[in-house]
Amino acid sequence: MSDHWREMAVFVRVAESGSLSRAARELKLSQPSVSRIVGSLEARLGTTLLLRTTRSLSLTEAGSLYLERARHLVAEMEEAEQAVRGVDSLHGVIRLAMPVLYGTRAVIPALPTFLARHPDLRVEIIMSDARQNLITEGVDVAIRLGVGQLDDSTFGARKLALVERLVVAAPTYLSARGAPATPADLARHDCIVQHGLFGHESWRFTRDQAVTSVDVTAKIWINSAPGVLAAAVSGLGIALATRVMAGEEFSTGQLTQLLAPYRLDPAEVYAVFPAGPRPSAKVRAITDHLAGSLDPSR
Repeated sequence: MSDHWREMAVFVRVAESGSLSRAARELKLSQPSVSRIVGSLEARLGTTLLLRTTRSLSLTEAGSLYLERARHLVAEMEEAEQAVRGVDSLHGVIRLAMPVLYGTRAVIPALPTFLARHPDLRVEIIMSDARQNLITEGVDVAIRLGVGQLDDSTFGARKLALVERLVVAAPTYLSARGAPATPADLARHDCIVQHGLFGHESWRFTRDQAVTSVDVTAKIWINSAPGVLAAAVSGLGIALATRVMAGEEFSTGQLTQLLAPYRLDPAEVYAVFPAGPRPSAKVRAITDHLAGSLDPSR
């Protein structure tokens, strides 16, 4: 690789990862080497691309403009090299973000077969139910769940699966409070609501093409899906869960599905690409794999 191409590729990885040290690890270089390469690029261009502090990096206006153009050139160069080497030679690091419970029970179990096919790839996993800043976290692809349109409109995205949502409660709660017979009955029950993901106090049901929306009383608000599941299992109220995320609790009898004749809108599972609609070959490869693994209809 020529010095100019190398400088460009290193700068893109630093800008996308948001960290000199992180980029150095991924590129298998020392941090001083990465800093020197970026400095050489800035000297050659005659402008500052990155503003460095002891705690963070940020792009200058010139850096943002250069990144926009350089990102596509580097991606095309990687694609050309990959076409010659073949898909089995994928290498490097993929930074993969995902929600905690869905990631634990659906995404991570799908990774062994992928990594077995690509032994030179490494995956760094970031798990959080909060909406991270994917740019500053240096994420290559994020798995996100939601109902309705994604809010990351400037990113590239691909729908991977639809996940059935259910109304659930523990037998201890039902023995004390009884089971709702219709969605309207939920207004008289304690409900558990998650911030962010499905965090609405109006639950929308469909039966025989008739739509019913019910304003529920949130007895407990929780900011994570594992917390919602734990609260429901503990008998603290009625919650929304997906079948894949609560499968273990259903099989052990810790949770029971309620209002089975009524359907909730499914949760949509997306892969989100902060780098734009043309992700790298390794990101496309893991996304293709997850699309086949997470959607049982494929």
